[in-house]
Amino acid sequence: MLEDIYKVIHERRDVRDEFLPRPLDDAVIKKLLEAAHSAPSVGFQQPWNFLLIRDKKRKNQVKEIFARAQAEEAKIFTDERRKLYNRLKLQGIVKAPLNLVVTCDRSRDGRTGLGRFHNPQMSAYSCVCAVENLWLAARAENIGVGWVSIYHDDELKALLKIPAEIEIIAYLCIGYVSHFYDSPELEQKGWRKRVPLESLIYHEEWPKGAQ
Repeated sequence: MLEDIYKVIHERRDVRDEFLPRPLDDAVIKKLLEAAHSAPSVGFQQPWNFLLIRDKKRKNQVKEIFARAQAEEAKIFTDERRKLYNRLKLQGIVKAPLNLVVTCDRSRDGRTGLGRFHNPQMSAYSCVCAVENLWLAARAENIGVGWVSIYHDDELKALLKIPAEIEIIAYLCIGYVSHFYDSPELEQKGWRKRVPLESLIYHEEWPKGAQ
């Protein structure tokens, strides 16, 4: 069992173009959401909500929001980097059978609370833990997950009627896939290499000049 946990962690992938049309059974979706809901949360606030999106028209509207933001993001890169960026597949919004929005309600048990008086951002961090729980559970079920982060927050909230005070933490594409990459797709396609762990570990205090 211990080896299985590490195996799932190391084989988790961000999926974009490998989704299959096979629908997700409601019982499986519930298992994934239960895994997310079992995540740790500071002060046991449980600030998350889960908005499920299956309607194709709505997914196409989300994809339009993504496309506008992607065109803007592409402009920050130049020359070969921009060419590579434009070749990357960065979302599976329509292709994935299920889209899931994970949100954060910072005021669920009051504006402040145990463990959040000095660090209110802990509410959002707790929701990120829920995302990771769901992602690992999905991988254990051979289900792919892709995290879409390219969008204008206000546009997505307006489309999905999410209240202004509720924070969008993650827009996820979920479904069975044709295959998982052996290593992260962006690494395979030359966007960035994995940073050696040894270069990221410090002891006792931040080294002078380190970044």
